[in-house]
Amino acid sequence: MNGGAAAAGLKAAVSQDRIRAEQIRGLFRTAPVALYAALVGALVLCGVLLYLDAQAPAVLATWMAFVIADLVVRQGICAAFRRVESGPYRWRRWAAAFTVATLVGGLVWGVGAVYLMTPSSTEQLIVMVVISATASGAVPAFGNYLPATYAYTVPAMLPFIVWSAMRGDALHPALTVLAIVFTSAYMVLAWRFNTHLLHSLLLRFENFDLVESLEQQKNIAEQANVAKSRFLAAASHDLRQPVHALGMFVSALRGQTMDAEAERLVEHLDGSVEALDSLFVALLDISRLDAGIVQSQLESFPVQPMLERICADHAGEAAAKGIRLVLHPCAAIVHSDAVLVERIVRNIVSNAVRYTRSGRVVVGCRRRGGRLNIQVWDTGRGIAREQQERVFEEFYQLDNPERDRAKGLGLGLAIVKRLSLLLHCPVTLVSEPGKGSVFRIAVPLSQAVVPSNESPPLEALPKAAAGGLILVVDDELAIQEAMRSLLAGWGYEPIVAGSCEQMLERIADCATRPDLIICDYRLRGAENGIDTILRLQSEFNAEIPAMLITGDTAPDRLKEAQESGFLLLHKPVPRGKLRAAIGNLMSAAPNEAAEAEA
Repeated sequence: MNGGAAAAGLKAAVSQDRIRAEQIRGLFRTAPVALYAALVGALVLCGVLLYLDAQAPAVLATWMAFVIADLVVRQGICAAFRRVESGPYRWRRWAAAFTVATLVGGLVWGVGAVYLMTPSSTEQLIVMVVISATASGAVPAFGNYLPATYAYTVPAMLPFIVWSAMRGDALHPALTVLAIVFTSAYMVLAWRFNTHLLHSLLLRFENFDLVESLEQQKNIAEQANVAKSRFLAAASHDLRQPVHALGMFVSALRGQTMDAEAERLVEHLDGSVEALDSLFVALLDISRLDAGIVQSQLESFPVQPMLERICADHAGEAAAKGIRLVLHPCAAIVHSDAVLVERIVRNIVSNAVRYTRSGRVVVGCRRRGGRLNIQVWDTGRGIAREQQERVFEEFYQLDNPERDRAKGLGLGLAIVKRLSLLLHCPVTLVSEPGKGSVFRIAVPLSQAVVPSNESPPLEALPKAAAGGLILVVDDELAIQEAMRSLLAGWGYEPIVAGSCEQMLERIADCATRPDLIICDYRLRGAENGIDTILRLQSEFNAEIPAMLITGDTAPDRLKEAQESGFLLLHKPVPRGKLRAAIGNLMSAAPNEAAEAEA
């Protein structure tokens, strides 16, 4: 308790010092203007008295000399302060110096008022008005620091009050009361001005501290996010290795003769591998987007074929649930990345079909200015307003506390959000519980006329006839054995090794040039797949087709692998995708060789 009270007291003292230091800084900033204004007032007063022939020029000159001397001294103090205010300074010393100088200035004006008095009531009123004006000006000019305000106001007004009270006529008591009222009012106004200033400074520093605290919390959160990404990258790589090997073994098993029960077990095993694969693919997409290695390829394309593909792919699931999936035709042409826009819409439609229990899902488009709003309406349960932002967060799902994989992974809309930011195509959500939801993505319209000329996906490309020598480099023994079995089952001749040096030893007596190199990106020690492929190509002095397979999700490694120029596949690789990639690379190699010879 004592320690906490001491800490609180220290914090309050530090806060008080900060406020006082800022008060003194403001005091020195406003003081020069007030000093020159007082000089002008003194010149006007002397001019009036000289014009009325109320005082001798020598008397006026003597008083003006004191006023100017006071001005020079105080301006000198202000100039000295300006040289140190940019850094830390001792505010008490400067406050004391300013207050003493202000006290002297107040005496110059207060004693000077009595010194300039004449028997004429008119001149006396003029002097009182000018002195009161300078005292009132001290409120905004010196109000930053209350002692400085009082140090000027009291000595400036008190001599006149005493002098006036000592007069014996009927007029001066009234002037005395009036001067006392003015002085009291100035002091009250100065106190209120200072109180409001202190309150505003306190709020200002509290805001500064809050912003600083938020900045610190933000840095901590960013560091935690980096640590999370590193952990995810390491864990993902370590998990992908056995899952990739498992997938290869399952693919090899499918080529074996089995009874019905064994086939059923292999089918279930394959489903589990696909479930793990879908999770890893989603995590990889998040990592790639966070790494900034996903580059948009802008082009003009019609939206109707894309929407037809998406709806056709989800029609079976919708029919099985007894809901209608309706597509309204659209002839618009948009300008964006066709692949990424399709990924966004596909994820939204998939979510709509998954979470709609009855009714229908409607996909349509509306033009709004220079953009096309691709809209997906559903009659699902709806999303409460307080949850509408959170559904775009990773792994956040409504009504899925048991993490049922059949209800998705909670990554689809997180990917949608990142892709929409990358493409500058805002995604909006309007939803009401019990009345369904509508997602909109605003894509720029294009005026171009685009012929339909779609390329088939990778798995649909023709595969080369099986046969050929393939080098496989992977530091995981299980993956080596799985790839050996799988490739041999497909009719290829595989040579597997755990490192580049081991592969060089195994192909030392090989007279046949390999047809393909398959290499893990992250090998043991400092060795990586890019260097291994280049070394093997150099050994045969040929541009042997090659692919990298990686289980990494670390942004820097993904970017480096992406920029290598080699085909990059991510573990666990589906058998269809791997077989298609092998066929495409090996079938393209003879054509490239023929072109080189020509």
